Amino acid sequence: MKLFELLSSHGHERLAFHHDAATGLRAIIAIHSTALGNALGGTRRWAYSDEAEAIRDVLRLSEGMTYKAAAADLPMGGAKSVILATAGNPATEAEARAMGRFVETFRGTYIAAEDVGVTPQFVDWMAAETEHVMGGDSVSHGGDPSPFTAQGCFNAMGACLQNLGKPVNFSRLTVVVQGVGATGSRVAKLCQQAGATVLVTDTNVANLQRVVKELGVGVVDGDVFSTPCDILAPCALGGVLNQQTIPKLRCGIVCGTANNQLLDPIEDGANIKKAGVLYAPDFIVNAGGLIRLAGLYIGLSEQQINEKIRHIESTTAVVLRDAQNMPSAYEAGVAYAKSRIDRGRSNKKATMTPA
Repeated sequence: MKLFELLSSHGHERLAFHHDAATGLRAIIAIHSTALGNALGGTRRWAYSDEAEAIRDVLRLSEGMTYKAAAADLPMGGAKSVILATAGNPATEAEARAMGRFVETFRGTYIAAEDVGVTPQFVDWMAAETEHVMGGDSVSHGGDPSPFTAQGCFNAMGACLQNLGKPVNFSRLTVVVQGVGATGSRVAKLCQQAGATVLVTDTNVANLQRVVKELGVGVVDGDVFSTPCDILAPCALGGVLNQQTIPKLRCGIVCGTANNQLLDPIEDGANIKKAGVLYAPDFIVNAGGLIRLAGLYIGLSEQQINEKIRHIESTTAVVLRDAQNMPSAYEAGVAYAKSRIDRGRSNKKATMTPA
């Protein structure tokens, strides 16, 4: 892996590695862009197969955060951090505090938050060592962002239906949710409350059983990608839309909260469009949690935060409209985000230029 070439090709500013001998913590922080402001992005704790996989993940996730913040019109940059966990080893306070000290070395250029494998309690432990972390329940603030992520995704589903000329009437729809953790379970609940027939699947049997019991929803029988439905909502890990799965799709819309759903954003983005499936770019759809935490960080009111989350629907509509004349919705989403970044750079330059 040629790291400097990889960083340059995607525009990353910094990639930092950290090992804490006392706790065994192995972590990586990637800052993609601070063009619009300090970079906020979650901390993911995962048992990666090797270091190369962790590096690829943190680089892709941090780039997505830049586009997510820009498309949501937030004065924030994009970053991400990952902790290389050992399968079966639970998180500890000592590990979390060591991660907090690592975050503190960035002096606010990077603001950490909750992500896969990290709980509000873990965030609060990190917050004992740094003030530059969001998403805890007591020491830090912001709480669990997943309800806001789910709400933004549900709003985006409405834009998808309208793009296809369909009424926003979930009582006539079947929605399949892949992954019913903190966010996916809430997406399932919102769709069910709106009247949809909901089917769910998850490799975590406990999560699956809990949601089936709480909501009374059905379970996917067989392969999730070949299950007939109106909307498929990937809400687990990324890379699920690829050369193997896209040809199987029997849905009209893909709109979910998982990051990096397209294994190859360019090729798979074009292929899903050619397959006649409307894909809502994940970094547009799943911005609700970021909006919540970033909004609190920069001092937005609750009303302003909620309005930005509602605005995910109109942003999705604009991107899907633009995508009609572009190779893919993914590229349309990136173009939309980059236009915001360019505008922000111009505004920043104008305010710094002496009169």
